[in-house]
Amino acid sequence: MGMSVTISAATERDAEQIFRLQYLCFQSEAALYGNYRIDPLVQSLDSVRAEVAADCVFVARLGDEVVGSVRGTVTEDGAASIGKLCVHPRMQGHGIGARLLRAAEAALAEERGATTFRLRTGHRSEGNLRLYRRVGYQTVGTSKGEDGVPMIVLEKAAGAYAATA
Repeated sequence: MGMSVTISAATERDAEQIFRLQYLCFQSEAALYGNYRIDPLVQSLDSVRAEVAADCVFVARLGDEVVGSVRGTVTEDGAASIGKLCVHPRMQGHGIGARLLRAAEAALAEERGATTFRLRTGHRSEGNLRLYRRVGYQTVGTSKGEDGVPMIVLEKAAGAYAATA
């Protein structure tokens, strides 16, 4: 019998696996933009540990292995910034990304009072854009990442998190 993927809050013990997974998953994004200095690839392990300690971080597990993660924080204006959603390449296409988003949205709204969810993705990241639009996010603008990559900014109301599929 196969194991099922579970979604849970990350702990400090998960930081190293999240760090390695993030590095693996964002290689395809870096290749898409010809820029291997994007934030997820240059972030330090200590910085990931700090985010796990302070932010709303969820992981997807297959047994003891972390196969997906997402992070979120709530800003002073009540908007939740969701980022660094990643799923191991061998596990993509099975709804894990949407499940991680749903878990983060629920916690950010219910536990941290988020009124809006906001995320950014690269303008060429069609798979990411499809997922975000499918779960209710709408484009609200553009920005440029610190690494120079043009980004699309998407949002949805916090009350819409229950509709995430």
